[in-house]
Amino acid sequence: MRASLYRFNWIMFAAMLALIAVGTVSIWSAGNARAETVFHGMWLSNLATAGVGLVVYFALAFADYRKILAWTSVPAYAFAVVLLIAVLAFGSKVYGGRRWLWFFQPSEVAKLCVICLIARLFGGEGRRGFGWFALAAALIAVPTFLILLEPDLGTALTLVPAVVLMLFAARVWRRGLVTMLATGMIAAFALLGAVYEAERPGVTEARRERILRWVPLKSHQLSRVKVFLFPEEDLTGAGYTLRQAKISIGSGGFSGKGIGKGESNHLKYLPQSISMNDFIFCVYAEETGYIGSLVLLALFAALLCPCVWSALVSADGSGRLLALGVATLIFAHVWTNIAMSIGLVPITGLPLPFISSGRTFLMTVMAGLGLVQSVSMHGRETQK
Repeated sequence: MRASLYRFNWIMFAAMLALIAVGTVSIWSAGNARAETVFHGMWLSNLATAGVGLVVYFALAFADYRKILAWTSVPAYAFAVVLLIAVLAFGSKVYGGRRWLWFFQPSEVAKLCVICLIARLFGGEGRRGFGWFALAAALIAVPTFLILLEPDLGTALTLVPAVVLMLFAARVWRRGLVTMLATGMIAAFALLGAVYEAERPGVTEARRERILRWVPLKSHQLSRVKVFLFPEEDLTGAGYTLRQAKISIGSGGFSGKGIGKGESNHLKYLPQSISMNDFIFCVYAEETGYIGSLVLLALFAALLCPCVWSALVSADGSGRLLALGVATLIFAHVWTNIAMSIGLVPITGLPLPFISSGRTFLMTVMAGLGLVQSVSMHGRETQK
C-alpha cells in the first residue's frame, strides 16, 4: 500500500484540479451572459459533478485496475451497447439528434467502456493476427455505428483514433492498421474534394446534385464542411458561428479583457446556445487572451504527459493500453475542439475536457483518469 501511494501521480492530479477550476470559472462567465436565469447557476452544477467525480476518481485510483478490467470490462461494454440502443429508441431529440437518455449521454460512457474492453482483451501476448484484428474491428464497429445513428460524428471520430493507437501499441496486425488508416485518409480527402467540387462558385445545380448524391453526409454535416472549405461565404448564415468564434478569440489580444468581461459573449455575438459547451474556448480566450490560452494548453500538457508516462512505465500490457487510450481520447477532444474554434477542422459538437459544461463527459473523463492513476500506482513492478 505504501509503495502504491508513493507512486500516486500528483502532477496529473494537480493539473486535473486546476482544469476543473478553470472550467468552473469559464462556465460561470458564459452562463451569466445568458438571459435565462437557469444557466446562471450551471457553475454550481459543474462543481457538484466534479465533487462526485473526485469520489469516483479516488475509488478507481486506489482499486487495482486489473481486477476492475477483469470483472467489469465485458459487462460494461454490453451495458453501454444496450444504452446506445435505448437512446435511439427512447432518447430525447435535441438539435436534430437523439443523444440524451434522461439526464446523461450514453455515447460518452460508451467510449470509456470500449477502451477498457480493448485494454483487457489485447493486453496479453500473442494476440496480433488478423483474427484478433477482426475481433477488435467488430467490437469497435457496433458502438461506433450506434453513435453515428444518433447522429454524433464528432464522438465517433474521437473514439476511433484512441482505439487504433491502442491496437497499434499492442502490435495487432499493424499492416492492416496502416492500410485502414491510409484508406480512411484517402476517403476523407475524397469527401472534402467532392464537397468542394459541388459547392464551389459557378457549379450548376444539376452537377451539384449529381456529386452530392454520393456524399454520405446529412444536411447539417454538409453545411459544416462547406463552411470549413469556404469560410468567407454566407457570413450571416451558416458561416456566422465560425466567424464570431474567430473574432472572440482574436479580440482577446495578448492578455485578454478580464474574467466576465468578454464582449462577444455578453453582447451575444457568439451564439449563446454553444458558448457554454462546444465553443467555450472562445469565451475563455477572449477573457484571458494569448497568455491564458497558453496556460490552458500547458495544463492539458501537464495532465496528459503523466498519462503517457504511466503507460510507458507500466509492466502490465493492459495497464499500458488503458493509460494510452484514455490519454489519446482526451487529446483528441482537446485538439478537435480548439481546432474547430479557429477553423482548422470542420465544426463538430465536441466538448473541451473539464472546461465545457457537461456532467456526463466530466464524470467519464474523471473516471478514466482515475483508472490511469490506478495504472500509475499498481501497474509497475516494485521499485526501490
